[in-house]
Amino acid sequence: MVELCGHATLAAAHTLFSRGLVNSNIIEFVTLSRILIAKKVPDVKAKLQNGETKDCYFIELDFHTVPTADFNAAEVSLICKALNFSSIVDMKITTTSKDIFVIPPNPKLFDLNAMCFILSLKSVTEVQPQIDEILKCPGRGIIVSGLAPLESRFDLYSRFFCPKFGINKDPICGSAHCAFAFYWSQKLG
Repeated sequence: MVELCGHATLAAAHTLFSRGLVNSNIIEFVTLSRILIAKKVPDVKAKLQNGETKDCYFIELDFHTVPTADFNAAEVSLICKALNFSSIVDMKITTTSKDIFVIPPNPKLFDLNAMCFILSLKSVTEVQPQIDEILKCPGRGIIVSGLAPLESRFDLYSRFFCPKFGINKDPICGSAHCAFAFYWSQKLG
């Protein structure tokens, strides 16, 4: 059972807003994790080809943060094998869905446990997971995350692997964001 699914919540909100099925700019969804609010946020009016204007909007979801806890260091070799890593900088477990949260190595700028690292797009996007090995790992799935390069317009990168739920590779996951927002906000202030 999934406590929170950002994709499904966003799709449901879009359907309700776009079809005029709600008379409000706010929808409250009851999820297994808590009430999740979807807010219709106006965007600039877009002009159609015939010169008419159309209201455009974004949908903002108010995800909560999910704390992470220390993870059993004895499992590092199993996780490294599943992700084809030679080592891991940090590893935590989410306190709700029991996802394993992994920070891959890539030396340079980030001070974590007296070691300097910059965790780049390359270290996250080039993960070659072994799906059969992930199935043997504890927890629901594995989140891999790293800081974005300073020159990018992003804060961090992530990928989520959850073959136990039929999702081998998910480039973005709402419930994973709840965990790594908590983790990275503590590291980055």
